[in-house]
Amino acid sequence: MNAPSNNGHAVRRDAVVIGASAGGLNALKDIVGSLPADLPAAVLVVLHVSADRPSMLPDILSRAGPLPACHARDGEPVEHGRIYVAPPDFQMTLAGGNVRVQRGPRENRLRPAADVLFRSAAVAYGPRVIGVVLSGSLDDGTAGLSAVKLAGGVAVVQDPEQTAFPSMPESALGSVDVDYVRSSLEIGHLLVRLTKEEIAAMPADDETLQTPASVREEHAEYASEQEEAPAYSCPDCGGVLREFVEARHIHYRCRVGHAYSPDSLLASQSESMEHALWAALRAMEESVEVSRRLASRSRVGGHDPDARRYDKKAEDLVASATVIRDVLYAPGVDAVAS
Repeated sequence: MNAPSNNGHAVRRDAVVIGASAGGLNALKDIVGSLPADLPAAVLVVLHVSADRPSMLPDILSRAGPLPACHARDGEPVEHGRIYVAPPDFQMTLAGGNVRVQRGPRENRLRPAADVLFRSAAVAYGPRVIGVVLSGSLDDGTAGLSAVKLAGGVAVVQDPEQTAFPSMPESALGSVDVDYVRSSLEIGHLLVRLTKEEIAAMPADDETLQTPASVREEHAEYASEQEEAPAYSCPDCGGVLREFVEARHIHYRCRVGHAYSPDSLLASQSESMEHALWAALRAMEESVEVSRRLASRSRVGGHDPDARRYDKKAEDLVASATVIRDVLYAPGVDAVAS
């Protein structure tokens, strides 16, 4: 599959990018089971999987339908009628008709991330791209799907009511002018139809359409108009996060490339805060033990003022530790409601 045609004649949509997370495996199997062996497009899949174990997704998808699936290899040409799966702990992108597989920074705390794949497809292939967001938590895929739309591509979202985890589809529907909302059983047939439709090609010598201006400008890092925006610490590396607009959505990105949507940033900050609270609780309980031991030794040695001082220190630490423990063991919303 080559980069977007620049000879001015009609072309077809031949790049399908799919993002999925929790609950997305069954939807992927439904979709690839509906695709024919002669599909005139390549399918590229990001599924959020653990980096700690081998991924069997290519084998699963190969058995689910007639298209062969494999983990993408860096630099290989993208061919029609094949499924390329992002390997665990690697970002997968499209560039110049080839697939790139690199570690790169995490985005929305994820590697691979759907936004990274979708954005690269929008920039490289413009209106030839079909973006699909399936079941999953939080909002990965929303900004990328918006970039696909800005580039003239088609946006497809799995019906949230038919997903195990509706957050990703609901986020996309709330932020993107989605073209189609379908069940997983219907999406495969829809993709077949969309890949057969002819669409207008880009003008021959318009480089701004090769990398659509609306996408390119809104992906600029550290844009000058954002310099006065608040700066936060990157949960991944501790660097400064800058606020910027990506495909009309607020995002935060650090100098080395870690990026977050607002919801992902809040989730990361909550996780970091919990880790800090557990560390503080441990340190306080250890200090209580040390203070009580010192108080006991001071009394045995006849140093009552020191003993009282250490006892008071232990009391204060216990009070502070109780506050932190109450926060860490607070019941969830469902528990409170019940």
